[in-house]
Amino acid sequence: MTPALVPELSVTDWRATQSVLHTLGFTTKYERPDEGFAYLTREGADLMIDQIGTGRDFDSNLTPPLGRGLNLQIRVTDAQSLYAAAQSANLPIPLPLEDKWYRTPAGQEGNRQFIAALPDGYLLRFYQDLGTKP
Repeated sequence: MTPALVPELSVTDWRATQSVLHTLGFTTKYERPDEGFAYLTREGADLMIDQIGTGRDFDSNLTPPLGRGLNLQIRVTDAQSLYAAAQSANLPIPLPLEDKWYRTPAGQEGNRQFIAALPDGYLLRFYQDLGTKP
């Protein structure tokens, strides 16, 4: 079943972005090379990437860094191992691995999280649920 929300990221090099996403545990569900397009998935989180200037563009005047002001939060089962993989691949890490507790009406919810940057500047925040506390 396709999620209710699937972000599509306009990128300057879809193959390079796809490779980085594979490093971060995504697999390619399908691709259309003639359009510079790929649909990727990871533990129920789906993303599409589309190369600027190839296929259909909604805005061809984009320049990196792209996605300013937005990070996509993606739940994972093992943030620590994924963080190690991102470090081994020398990916930019704007937010190193941390345990963070957030206030909610019911108490606090914990995340083990980090942010990795894609080649064009999009930020992916990977988090592992640490549960709740009063």
